Amino acid sequence: MLHTLIVGMGRAGQGLHLPSLVKVRAAAPGLLARAPIVAVDPLRPPADGPGLVRAESLEEAARRCPPARTVAHVCTPPRVRAALLDRLAALGYRKIIVEKPLAVDLPGLAEVARIRRRWGLDVTVATHWLDSVLTRRLRTAVAAGEFGALRRIRAVQNKPRFTRGIAARDHPTAFDVELPHALAVVLSLAGGARVVDASWEDLVLGRTRVPRLGRARLRLEHAAGVRTELDSDLTSPVRERSITLHFDRAVLVGHYPCSDADHTAQLRTVRPGGDATRAVFTDDAFPAFLRGAYVRYALSVSSMHRTLPVQVDAVRLLTEAKGMCAAAGGPRGEARGAAAIR
Repeated sequence: MLHTLIVGMGRAGQGLHLPSLVKVRAAAPGLLARAPIVAVDPLRPPADGPGLVRAESLEEAARRCPPARTVAHVCTPPRVRAALLDRLAALGYRKIIVEKPLAVDLPGLAEVARIRRRWGLDVTVATHWLDSVLTRRLRTAVAAGEFGALRRIRAVQNKPRFTRGIAARDHPTAFDVELPHALAVVLSLAGGARVVDASWEDLVLGRTRVPRLGRARLRLEHAAGVRTELDSDLTSPVRERSITLHFDRAVLVGHYPCSDADHTAQLRTVRPGGDATRAVFTDDAFPAFLRGAYVRYALSVSSMHRTLPVQVDAVRLLTEAKGMCAAAGGPRGEARGAAAIR
């Protein structure tokens, strides 16, 4: 049985990882140890409660449960990720789940890779959309070829994020908030790609302006010929997490769950002539992702999660997109329109 350490009790740690672990414990008895989950966060000290105990430091956490049999959930902002991974590794932790994105630039990615190799870390990135039921259905549709070849993909990730964007400043750009999820999905569906075009916009509320954190757009051309458009508006008045796949003989429109209030997804299939079918199904992806990760850690299946190369490629593409935007926006790096195609 595996113990759990959560480092960082913000939105991801407190609101996503912790309740999902409760679901995993209920669904898979014997996978997680009966000992309480240990939480560490000097900025947001969690209150002790049923199934949760607070540690004042990583060293105290390591004394409470054996690092070699503990899965460490890293839910801190990406800018401090490499240093934290190094500290966890020095204490004996090897099984680590990291919140997306894995890094926000290429130097950060290289540092994470160096630490992973040095300590032999088994890192899993928490882009759970890859474990979504909807994503699996889309992947099956692409592989089966029932609708012909895949031609275009459009993914939309919109939500109002004014309060967190202004207060937390935990992500440097809108490219780092929602897009890593959708980008990982499209790379898994259509393969490797290059950046064709990119743009970002500021987040503006009254007289407050947060550079680069309002909207991000990205266009890709995949090696297989598929074209992808990703759009994430963090100033939108409504929530939407959708993905549209254009095939030769059909269009598939999928909607991922938008909040913890409802864990259902939808998939609409439109064929020539306007014939359409709709499927609605349960899609609680994050507990499913965590359960799979813990099973893999318990069995010691591999030293590299199958999706890690996709996450590395996603960081590379997002870094290139941000570079294009910065170059288009002049010395302040605040692009107002689409970056020049390169």
